Order: sequence, then C-alpha cells, then structure tokens
Amino acid sequence: MKIIYEKRTLSNGLDVIVREDHSCPIVAINLWYHVGSKDEHPGRTGFAHLFEHLMFEGSAHHNGSYFYPLQESGGTLNGSTSTDRTNYWEVVPTNALDRALWMESDRMGFLLPALTQDKFETQRDVVLNERRQNYENRPYGLVPIVLMGALFPPQHPYHWLTIGDPDDLQAATLDEIRIFFTKYYHPANASLSIVGDINVEKTFEQASRYFEEIPAGSIPKPLKLPITKETTEQRLLLEDRVELPRLYLSWRSPALLTSGDAELDLLGAILAGGKSSRLYRQLVLDQRIATDVSAWQGSRELAGTFNIVCTAAPGHALAELEAVILKELDNLKNDGPTSDEVERNRTMLEADFVYRLQTVGGFGGQSDQLNAYNVFVGDPGYFESDLSRYLEADSEKIRLATQTYLSYKCCIALSVVPHGHSRELALSESVSVHPK
Repeated sequence: MKIIYEKRTLSNGLDVIVREDHSCPIVAINLWYHVGSKDEHPGRTGFAHLFEHLMFEGSAHHNGSYFYPLQESGGTLNGSTSTDRTNYWEVVPTNALDRALWMESDRMGFLLPALTQDKFETQRDVVLNERRQNYENRPYGLVPIVLMGALFPPQHPYHWLTIGDPDDLQAATLDEIRIFFTKYYHPANASLSIVGDINVEKTFEQASRYFEEIPAGSIPKPLKLPITKETTEQRLLLEDRVELPRLYLSWRSPALLTSGDAELDLLGAILAGGKSSRLYRQLVLDQRIATDVSAWQGSRELAGTFNIVCTAAPGHALAELEAVILKELDNLKNDGPTSDEVERNRTMLEADFVYRLQTVGGFGGQSDQLNAYNVFVGDPGYFESDLSRYLEADSEKIRLATQTYLSYKCCIALSVVPHGHSRELALSESVSVHPK
C-alpha cells in the first residue's frame, strides 16, 4: 500500500503533492479546499455548496464556462461539496496539464472580479432547484433534514444540510458571498495533488508558476464546537408521498479516523453488506418482511453517524422490522460477530480500498485520497495506517463498539410512511415532524 509521492509547500501555504504514474498518458489534477457546510453559521447556510457552482462560471481571465476548454482537450472534470471540504478535479491528457493548472489557479486567485450579481442569482436559483429535486420532491428526500436536525443541536455545524436552507440562500447577499470566498478559498487553506504521466520536478515548477503568486490568505481558526449532550431516544414520524414505509435508525458515532470508526465500518458490512449479511438474510431472504436493508458508518471530520435503513415489504409494519434489527444488535453486543464474518467483510473492505486506487483521478482515486489524508491528518501517505485500522479490528473490538455507540437509549428512530397510514405502519409513540 505504499504510494510513492512527494509533497512540498509553496511560499503562500499551498500544499502540492505530486506522484508519477506512467501507466496511462493522462494526468489527474485534484484540488481540495478545507471548507464545507460545517464552516457556515445558522441563518447563513449553503454558501460552500453555492461556490461549488459558482467556480464553474468563469474567472477574470476566462470569463465563461469552465467545462468547454478542458472537455475540448479531451478531459473530464467535476467537483463536490461535503460538510468538511470542497473539491474540484480534472483528468486530462498529459499535454493539457498546463491548461488545467492555469484554469484552476485562475479561479482560485481571480474568481471575484468575474463574480457578478447576475451569476450569483442564477446559480442560487440552480441550487434552490437542485434542493427541490433532490430533497423536497423526492420520495424519502426530507429524511436527511429530519435526522441531522435530531442528531445534532441547532448550533452544531452538522445540524443543517450541505445544500443549505432555502431561506438562508434567498437572504444571502453578493457581499456576504464574497467575504466567504475570501476567508476560505485561498492557497493556505487548500491542498493540490497532481498524479499521472508527469515528471515530478517539472510538475512542481508548473504548480509554482501558476499558483505561487496568489496571496496566501489567513488560515481559518479551528471551529469551537458547542457542548453537545448525548442524544436521547427519539421516535419520529414523517408522512410522505411514498409507496412503502421505511425505518431509519441513527446514532451519533466516532469521527473520521478516530477510535471506533473502523469497527463501525465493519459492523455496517456485517449487518447489511450483501446477501449473506445478518439483516439481509433475516429481513429479506428468510422472513420476507423487507424489500431492502442497508447499514453504514457515516464518517465525518467532527463526528460520525451510524445508520440502519430498512424498507418494509407490502403488508408489513415497521415495528416488525425494528424487532428483528434490535434483536440482531443485541446478539452482536453480547457475542460479537464470528471470526468468519469479520474476515470476510474485512477482505471486502480491503479489496474496495485497493480497487479505488487503481484510478489516478476522479472521486476516490489516488489524487483524491492523497488530498483527503493531507487535509484531515496532515500526511498524504496515510494509506497503510488507514488500512491497518481494519486489519487490527477483531470480533471483540466490534462487539465493544456496538455496545458503546449503538445504545437504543441514544437512537433516533424515524418512521416514514405513506400519507394517512401512520397508525398501522409507524413505530408506536412516534411524534410527527414537518420539515420545511
């Protein structure tokens, strides 16, 4: 798992990570800004995701669509925003590296001169429409709003969705957006990785030529998190335009790369990772009271969430699903998984880990993973340490993690049912919620 790379920091604070890989005549450029929705504030949310859109709308020296010049060169590109970071990537033929670096540096250093009121309002409308499509008008789409709002108190930076609140976006001004960009989108708060058919020294020279003249900016102060009490059991009910009722069980869990994180990753696979998993066998294959089930550890920088989601088969209520799930969790808390379960799912996770690194670019490829480790732990070469967390996990550690973090006294249990069927299908004593 040793990925050979070299890291240097430019005089303006930009970390540059370079790796040669001559297996294919392409090069991946990957840029992370250490800013996400966690860096926003109640009443002013959605700014980081909005900039994901605005950064593709042109900068001072290329005031037009960001896509065409790179696609014209045979490249692909995209970006994304999470609670913790914003990333942009391009994969281009080797001879288009200069063009990609120039464009990436121009929007880092010279976006604001090209950011007009018209662009701001247009992309804000695009984001609001995206929110309607992905959340408000999608079956079960309002669930993340309910769960994150219940798991984290209003002042916690994970309380709101990355896409933001529509009222906050409507109230935002161009001046506020400019201030947000100046604070976070600069070299000292960024990490650039370049992987592919390149020469290391020449690539560092190119990165310096295009990025080093951009002013560093001030490194944002670490977030001061509000003191949060342990979550208490909540049974919530959401009536939605859905055909089948669905049960969501969620807990607060360890943060990314901290103690317990890997164990809960493995637990999710043991519970619902494939047709041989415990819950899939019980709920879908044997008893046939569910159409699907999934479980996963949602690892984030400040805190994680562990989630179990199960859709009831026609004619079955969510209480039936809950009883099976809780019984299986009790079994794991008492006895832990078998050694065969641990080994099988650890092998699957290890294979997936290696598979993602077969590509140099895109989401999850080498360039993306180098940046992830650099931003979150300050070490781009954290691959072996990361993988060792799973290799060292055993049945007892997974049992203790299940017992420690998945107490039903701390669970958010959400029933999503078709309109008018809450009494017969939802969990008993559930309180109705009405997210906007």
